[in-house]
Amino acid sequence: MSDVLALVEARLRTALGEPDARAAVTFLGTDRIEVLRFHDGDVVRYATLGMSAQPMTDPTAVIADPLRGPRAELVLSVRAGRADAPPLSTLDRSLRPLAVLAASPQVEGLVVAPGASLDTGEPLWPGAPFTSVLVAESGGLVEDLELDEPMDPVRFLPLLPMTPNEAAWKRVQGAEALQERWLRNGTDLRDPMRSGVPLG
Repeated sequence: MSDVLALVEARLRTALGEPDARAAVTFLGTDRIEVLRFHDGDVVRYATLGMSAQPMTDPTAVIADPLRGPRAELVLSVRAGRADAPPLSTLDRSLRPLAVLAASPQVEGLVVAPGASLDTGEPLWPGAPFTSVLVAESGGLVEDLELDEPMDPVRFLPLLPMTPNEAAWKRVQGAEALQERWLRNGTDLRDPMRSGVPLG
């Protein structure tokens, strides 16, 4: 499936430009996951590469289909140009949590889809107020990548960092309600130092 990953990387480069850094993480029993870093003005974006090499499989399926099934990569955008923003070396510590999330379909049999919450189990980077992310709809920043039949397209899913309170509220109220609350309050979801949205 290296040809799939070559197409995925080409799509990322077309949409986001040339990566200025990349790192690879390998977990026991999984394929290698890379995380590429892109700069867009004062915004730094981290995109996974490797999650889409295999389709995600419903954990209840008796036999995994090697071709059919949803494919995705993850994209995290952080505004790094603020004076009080963490240094890039600190933000880059998000590489490993992102790789862990990208490996979760292989490790845990998860099917990552819009509206899902993914728990990183630790701050996204040292000192970050976020320990989980909301998976948003694809098609905005990076267009879906169509593959030859019968393979599903690769979707590039934005990750929206959540504070613990937001994550707990989302579990009760749902993803759409949380996104509406963010929108109503003009929340900058790329702000690495933002506080949680009022939930009262």
